[in-house]
Order: sequence, then structure tokens, then C-alpha cells
Amino acid sequence: MNAPRQQVAVVDPGFIQRAVRVDRFAAESRKCPFAYGVVKYHVGQRLSCGTLVVRYFYDVIDDPNGHWVFEPGKGMLKRQYGSHYAGVCHTALPQKGHTRPGEILFGTDSHTCMAGAFNEFATGIGNTDAGFVMGTGKLLIKVPETMHFRLEGALQPGVMAKDVILHCIGEIGFDGATYRAMQFDGEGVKSLSIDDRMTIANMAIEAGGKNGVFEFDSRTQEYVDARTQTNGTKRNYTPVERDRGEKFVYEMVVDLSKLEPTVACHPDPGQRKKAKDMGDTKLDRAYVGSCTGGKTSDFVEFARILRGRKVTIDTFGVPATPEIVRDLQTTYWGNETVWQILVGAGVQMTENAGCAACLGGPVDTFGRINKAGINCISATNRNFPGRMGDKESKVFLASPMTVAASAIAGKIVDPREYLGN
Repeated sequence: MNAPRQQVAVVDPGFIQRAVRVDRFAAESRKCPFAYGVVKYHVGQRLSCGTLVVRYFYDVIDDPNGHWVFEPGKGMLKRQYGSHYAGVCHTALPQKGHTRPGEILFGTDSHTCMAGAFNEFATGIGNTDAGFVMGTGKLLIKVPETMHFRLEGALQPGVMAKDVILHCIGEIGFDGATYRAMQFDGEGVKSLSIDDRMTIANMAIEAGGKNGVFEFDSRTQEYVDARTQTNGTKRNYTPVERDRGEKFVYEMVVDLSKLEPTVACHPDPGQRKKAKDMGDTKLDRAYVGSCTGGKTSDFVEFARILRGRKVTIDTFGVPATPEIVRDLQTTYWGNETVWQILVGAGVQMTENAGCAACLGGPVDTFGRINKAGINCISATNRNFPGRMGDKESKVFLASPMTVAASAIAGKIVDPREYLGN
């Protein structure tokens, strides 16, 4: 959805902005029907109000009547979705050219904050608020306080962006940023790819954050300009710059060069330990996927460890979008595609991009944990009891490289043990 850009105003933390005009609103399939019910009740049958118009619809299936049948012959690994399906919304939005610096994005899922990687205010909202946005194009919001994370240096081999955000959450706790903005800047950001920044911004909510946001730079511009041009979406935008008199409620300096592979232990993302200290933790399952860990670069690093090796536990791979599936199936590493390397290593790779077991789902969800006592290491974003299925299972969050190394060893290990061998 689109709306006119509002006038820039200076506001302080705690200020209640009663009529924030929304630049973009994203409703994913599980929440949209409920939000529409709010609109229908309060505004009538219309799905547009004023200049707010539904412009993009990425349906899972092609049948206009909504008829779909699972094809048993294809199973869980072969593509079952339609030609317009875009995948996990948080990863699909930037791919489809819908994330722009300086804009305001609301979405019906908590990990909408991932778009903060593109220098915009992005946050998740509930069904009632979503209905209000759909009906009016506006929303009341309280301006959050800001926590400052200054990144310096560069990541060492074997360390990924997931380790950065797990380190930060481990420092402040899984509720340490409750209703606060987490601002990431500093010279270290220049060494981080767009995918890296997406991973970090995505997990702001795992510390309770209202949003995560990065400064605008040439990498942001290059990505946004390319994606908006490719998809024919709105190309003009105005980046947000740091306030001259900015004030923070918390400040932390992170030396990226000193970080090590990190694991968030059961039962929340704040339970941080170093992977090298967890060799006594036996595993039953490994999982790479979701908006956080299912990007092309995530699977490339996953393959970097697995290439020429075999996993020893059940290991699942779920790309976030169909575009990522195509990337992996057409990008060669030597004589094999990345997809073939992963399958050859014993990973169960599915072409059905999506959230899958990241949020549990029905018992037949691909990769879901359906037995008690299972220990799973996962590149996803959340690990409270029952998140990926059975409430008696345990989920350990880690980077795709740490997941790969642990899938080989059958226990949690430091991926640096497998580099260069």
C-alpha cells in the first residue's frame, strides 16, 4: 500500500504521534483476513481509503478462486506454490523493491523490523492496528527512545552477522530494548553486506525492540536503486540522517573483530554462550531458513562448511523466497550448484520457500519438531518453548556456519574448526 509522504517533524521520545501517515503497509496471509475484518466492520467493504490503495498482491496459488490441492507426487521438496508467490514477506519486500530509506513501514508480523536495514522505520503491528492502517492510511504511535550500538572493525572468518545480534542481545537481555529503537552505525557497518544488516535488524524484536535501524550509505543506495528499477516500484526516497543533538538511553561499542561464533540457548535469545564452549551439547536436528537465516548468502556460508562433507543428524534447509531457490539452483561452485552441494551433504532442501518450521505450524509442517526431547540448532530467530514444535524440545539459535559445523559433528561446535580444511 502507498500513501503520501508526510511533512518532517521534530519529535522527542515518548511523544504520541496521533496521525502518522504510513508509506508502506504489508499484510501476510495469516493476519490479513483478520485485519480485513476490522476494515469491513468499521469502514465498509472498501479496501482503500482516500489515497491508500492495495497495489501489490503476491498470491501463493494461481487459481483466482482459491482452489489448491497438494500434489503427493511432488512431496514436500518439490515446488507446490504458484507463479506469483513471493515467499517470506520480510525477505520478499526488499527483493520486490518495497523498502526505501526514510519511509515508514508497518507490517502484520513482529519481524517487520528487518526493513530497518534500509534506513527506514519498520515495525510489526497487530490486527486491529493493521485494520486501522488499511482503512485510514494512518496510525497512532509513541516515539521510542533510542539505544546506540556503534560497530567497529570487521568480522573474522567463521563469524557472521547472526553472531553480532546474538552478542548484542546477550548483553542487554531478551527484554533489554523493550519499546526502544536499536540504532546501528559506525565504521564497522561499512564491512557488512545488506544481507548482514537485514539479519541484525530482523532480531531487534528479540530484545523487545520497537525497531532496528541502520544509517544510509552507498550499499543501501545501490541495493534499493537496483531493486526498485528492476521491479518498477517507486524510485524516489529521502534518507534519514542522524540528529545533530541525538540522545541515547544506552550506548554500546561492538568490536566486530573480537566477536566469536555465538549460540543463544534455550529458552530465549538472551541466553548467550560461545559455540566453542558447548561441545557437550548433543544435537538431534539442524535447520537453516526463515527471514533471518534463509537468504542466499546464508545458504552460501552454510555450503562453505558442508562442501565435501556429510551431516550426521536430520538437517533441513528452507529458502526464504523463490528467488533464493533460483539463486541456489543456478549458482555454481566448481562443478556443482550451491543447491547440489547442500543436497549432496545430506541436507533436505525444499523448493517451497517460506516460514516452515520457524514458527512451528501444523504437525505436517516441513522440518517441524514433533517429538519431545529433541535438541535442534537453528539459524532462525526465536527459541522459546514450543517455537518450532514440541514444547519439550530445545532450540539453539546460531549462524548458518555454526549450524553447518554442528550438523556435521552432531553436537554444537565452533565452525572455525572446519574452515580451510
